[in-house]
Amino acid sequence: MNFKRFLPHLIAVIGFAILAVLYASPVLNGKRLNQHDIIQSVSAAREIVEYKKQTGEHSWWTNSMFGGMPSFMIAAEYPTSLTTKLGQYINLLLPDPANYIWLLMLGGYVLMLALGTNVWLSALGAVAYGLASYHLLSLEAGHVSKVLAIAYAPGVLAGAILALRGRYIAGAALTALFLGLELYANHIQITYYLAIGMVIYIVLESVRAIQKGQMRHLLLAGGALAAAALIAVGTHTTRLWSAADYATVTQRGKAELTLTPPSAGAASTTTDDATPKDGLGKEYAFRWSYGKSETLTLLIPSFVGGSSMGSLSTSSETYKKMVGIGIDPNMAEQFVRQLPLYHGDQPLTGGPAYAGAIVIFLFILGLFTVRGPLKWWALATTLLYIIWAWGKNFPAVNYAFFDYFPVFNKFRAVTMVLSLAQIPMVALGIVALKQILDKKIPTKDVNRPLLISLALTGGLSLLLAIAPTVFINFRGAGDDNFVASLEQGLQSKDLANQILMAMIDDRVGLLRGDAFRSAVLILLAGGLIWLYLRDKVKPVVIYPALLGLMIFDLFGVDKRYLNNDDFVSKSAIQQTLEPSPADQQILADKDPNFRVLDVTTDFMSDARASYFHKSLGGYHAAKIRRYEELVTFQIYRNNQNVINMLNTKYLISQGQPAPGQQQAGAPVAQLNPNALGNAWFVSEYKIVPDANAEMTAMNTLDPKKTAVVDQRFNEQLKGLTIQADSVANNIRLTNYKPNELTYESNATTEQLAVFSEIYYNVRDEWKVTIDGKEVPHLRADYVLRALRVPAGKHIIVFRFDPISVSAGKTVDLISSVLLLAFIGLAIFTENRRKA
Repeated sequence: MNFKRFLPHLIAVIGFAILAVLYASPVLNGKRLNQHDIIQSVSAAREIVEYKKQTGEHSWWTNSMFGGMPSFMIAAEYPTSLTTKLGQYINLLLPDPANYIWLLMLGGYVLMLALGTNVWLSALGAVAYGLASYHLLSLEAGHVSKVLAIAYAPGVLAGAILALRGRYIAGAALTALFLGLELYANHIQITYYLAIGMVIYIVLESVRAIQKGQMRHLLLAGGALAAAALIAVGTHTTRLWSAADYATVTQRGKAELTLTPPSAGAASTTTDDATPKDGLGKEYAFRWSYGKSETLTLLIPSFVGGSSMGSLSTSSETYKKMVGIGIDPNMAEQFVRQLPLYHGDQPLTGGPAYAGAIVIFLFILGLFTVRGPLKWWALATTLLYIIWAWGKNFPAVNYAFFDYFPVFNKFRAVTMVLSLAQIPMVALGIVALKQILDKKIPTKDVNRPLLISLALTGGLSLLLAIAPTVFINFRGAGDDNFVASLEQGLQSKDLANQILMAMIDDRVGLLRGDAFRSAVLILLAGGLIWLYLRDKVKPVVIYPALLGLMIFDLFGVDKRYLNNDDFVSKSAIQQTLEPSPADQQILADKDPNFRVLDVTTDFMSDARASYFHKSLGGYHAAKIRRYEELVTFQIYRNNQNVINMLNTKYLISQGQPAPGQQQAGAPVAQLNPNALGNAWFVSEYKIVPDANAEMTAMNTLDPKKTAVVDQRFNEQLKGLTIQADSVANNIRLTNYKPNELTYESNATTEQLAVFSEIYYNVRDEWKVTIDGKEVPHLRADYVLRALRVPAGKHIIVFRFDPISVSAGKTVDLISSVLLLAFIGLAIFTENRRKA
């Protein structure tokens, strides 16, 4: 093996690592990003992690969130999955978040090499892909799984390209490896969008192969890629099987309830019409939709103002206006650091999807100069991704996809697809640059496309810089609320409107500055190409010059949204998870299993309480649908009977203000003496026909006496007549584990027991035994477990044992061995090919 051949690539990979660490330089001082979603995920996984520390066993169920849910999507272990282990080790190579930035560039680099570009151009493409602003914004928010999926996506495509270009084994092995890592990232939405883009590429390449009569080649490539996909998916059988089963009972699954949500409390996030459906509701799915004109942020980052909470300096018009009307300068300076500068169509945003001015210029240039399927794939895929990102702003297409296209209605926040739009744009742009710099295209055939591309990108930017108000009014949907808030503080609507107008002037200034910036960068890149074609500059100049311009461009914009100020010490992060006096009071209770409702926050969107307690709330994108419906229809309406049946022993509420103070006091814990405990026998049960009747019955139900049961479980209750029993309330929890609950019961007659545990039974995951003999259980009270208990003294055990885990591990292992063999074969064949 010729290691000298790999030296340039090694230098490039190390260079990416240095660049990533320089970007995230506070990590060198031990600091980390204060990421909201990471803190939430740490809180969500606390019970699982602590249980593993204490017992060495991983629990596939946790009671710390939403009353109880599988841990498949929270914290999971896959010891026999090679790509999972590999992904975990790769994450440790650099400190977080430099590791993710490095992986983003590495993924782009692999794709560029597969497209046949040299090291310099591959590095340029890697930077263009890795430093796209949407990736960094996702990282800043803590959407790590999404960033990982975006990082590995180019590698999957790279393998397909190699296979379709005749390197069957190498291409398939690369596809299998990167697809396995892509699935390890565990962000099915990104993987789904990637798969659609790849299908388009494969179809276009297949059409060309058929036209050329290359059926044997097509069959070999297709077979190799199919084998790669099977092996990659096989290494994640446990993960995918478990996730698929769980999805059927979440918001992504079919809704049974057709009642209209009550006006009081929070609105439903799952349904927005009155008919059963499979998947999310349109309103929820498309809440985050990119505006059509907002798409110009790909070229000009501040086209719609940047982020919802943007920062201005003391030289801004808003600051000057505030000081001019008599507001304290220090107060004005603080105020302008958190302004609603964004005026686009989304409810709120952390920043724009900026692809890079040079990237857009090269992409447009490629549309004029590159020939073959790659161009048409890049154009079709980019347009499709952009249209999808428009969401509700292009209903004619996107609602049709939502209603009829497989799986499309399982996803929300479609704007994230713009992260993947970077792949075809960068790929086509770099290939175009390669063909031009290699002089594969005659100079005379480049001149006109070069000028047109400059006019369409640089010229448009210059036009918007000169006359921005001709095309945009710069007013946002939230401006009226902004004025109302100012008016309340200033006691003057006129002054509030003056500040708004000053802020609009600042929005204009932001666009104008970025438009000029994009125009200059495009002219510089275009000028370098023009000079190279006329032999005025050498490769030794143009390659590093273009790379330098790309880094300058993307670094400059990214640092506006993810910068050193976002990093904090580890101790500061830990302080956010320090127990309050209310938490400490509850933690002193040695009862093994009860729940807590924190009403000081939106408990269904905050997992902090889950870090310390078994909570009725939490933070997760995939909640059990029935539980969320119960919250919407009952708990948000403060139905105390429902709160009691969930064994809510404590409520955390806001404390009273101190004497003479207006600010609310520290949170306090309140004991709920009416919590029903871990289990109880009911005196009667009521069979109802469907989910609507179940939910309606919950309005007036006394769960301590009566259980409401769907008729589908009628067979299990056949012949049961509950008789009053003086000792029939003697059922208690004797041993608690998150995945195993043990009870003792004692009754002189047969009884129906209700357990304050969430019912989950897609494939009989909860195994129930009475004195060691397995028995079926049923659902009662919309979300709880229930069980017929015979007379006498008994030991009842609920144990969570999903077949997707027990059987999936074996398939994971077999597929991992096959993947290793596949990679070994690829290395052998590639060495022979190059020998």
